[in-house]
Amino acid sequence: MTELSMRPATDPASARATGSTTTPIPGIADLRRAVSGPVWDPGDVDVVTELAGFNLAPTHEPVALVAATSAADVAATVRWARVRGIGVAVVATGHADFSHRGVVVVSTKRLDRCEVDASERTVTVGAGVKWARVLEAAAPHGLSAVTGSSSDVGAVGFTTGGGIGPVVRRFGYGCDRVRRMRVVTGDGQIREVSPTSDPELFRAMLGGKDAAGIVVEMTVELVEMTRFYGGSIFFDGADAPAVMHAWRTWQQGLTENTTTSIAILRAPDMEAVPPPLRGRTVIQLRVAHLGPEIEGLEVVGPMRKVATPIVDMVTDMPAGAIDAVHCDPTEPMPCWTTGAFVDTVEADTVDALLDAAGPQRELPVILVELRAIGGAGMRGTAGCLPRVPYVVGVVAPMVGPLVDVVPTVGHGILDALAPWSPGTVPVNFASPQTIAARPGACWTDAERARLAGVSRRVDPDGVLGGRRLGLR
Repeated sequence: MTELSMRPATDPASARATGSTTTPIPGIADLRRAVSGPVWDPGDVDVVTELAGFNLAPTHEPVALVAATSAADVAATVRWARVRGIGVAVVATGHADFSHRGVVVVSTKRLDRCEVDASERTVTVGAGVKWARVLEAAAPHGLSAVTGSSSDVGAVGFTTGGGIGPVVRRFGYGCDRVRRMRVVTGDGQIREVSPTSDPELFRAMLGGKDAAGIVVEMTVELVEMTRFYGGSIFFDGADAPAVMHAWRTWQQGLTENTTTSIAILRAPDMEAVPPPLRGRTVIQLRVAHLGPEIEGLEVVGPMRKVATPIVDMVTDMPAGAIDAVHCDPTEPMPCWTTGAFVDTVEADTVDALLDAAGPQRELPVILVELRAIGGAGMRGTAGCLPRVPYVVGVVAPMVGPLVDVVPTVGHGILDALAPWSPGTVPVNFASPQTIAARPGACWTDAERARLAGVSRRVDPDGVLGGRRLGLR
């Protein structure tokens, strides 16, 4: 795709936010005839409703919005855009940080197939399905899924970004469970992709997001999991050094049946926050132990003795309650995220994190977390993500004057941990600013080259996300 063809079809500065009066481009009538789902002009009031998602920070200014009802709709949209030299972006549940301007946006919310095959221990899901629906469908069969920290996240988006969840040390990345995918590539083709059918593209889609294609449906393996011992324990911010250093040594001795993480949480003074935590900076220990409750009590016991908990929510739970591990917010909010893989967590690593983001600092940040993710589940992969034992994540509000401040603060926290990081960024943690500062930072040099090659092969004109992700 030429540089000219990548320019927005309208001047973003003259447009309003989502649902702006951006003038539709010629040929949109042809697009309406080519697809079965609704197609909206940029100024249509339905654009706002259709693009509404969990993250309220992005503002979209599409040249057209297509509400796809099938893989054929997605393919027809890509072909229409390709002929006109326009990019295509995809939105499902709206958890991402990226704004889409001057491109055709495809909404996959209506691709809602969710079918469990209990005999094969798999589920087939469309791109509009959230993990909560999968968990509900799998539970009657004694099965569960490798989800994210929130079941409100879309199954496909989580998985194409690799998929780091609360039981990652036992079951690995979410992408490692994928058996097959139906993918629309940038050349407008619908492809059935598996480890034996175009393995290069299969690998690229698992951790490569939409760099090479748009996943409209996938079949993933379910796991045998009916319950777990877990949840969150909250400690006062004043106990941060003791709790975080204790966590560092404690988690190193755990088996792969236990996945843990720890976070510095600046809990907002909001009604949705439990009163003991409201408006306080606290340390949040998260635990998911796959074993009997009596065993879990013994595993977590040492951490309960480090300091006096403010709130202790760790208990025996059904598999469907996996959201209780991280206690992610459930109400839509404007937010910003970034993160990085970390090779090792030493005493100096914890000290550096506390110095950069500890309770003593006044920062416009909600959460800074360290997740221990190395384990049995991380030893093999079908995808293009690195196998690194830790991840650091940063979540911040993206409102008012903070919009110009938050990225600098967030990246400063990552810089503090740079001596212990290989420099790669989890795809689902990558903000637009992170990608702009370090194009292609989500992958190692070898994987980035491999991904770029696949992207050029199946998306020769750069219609899809390869350019946005720093691969083109």
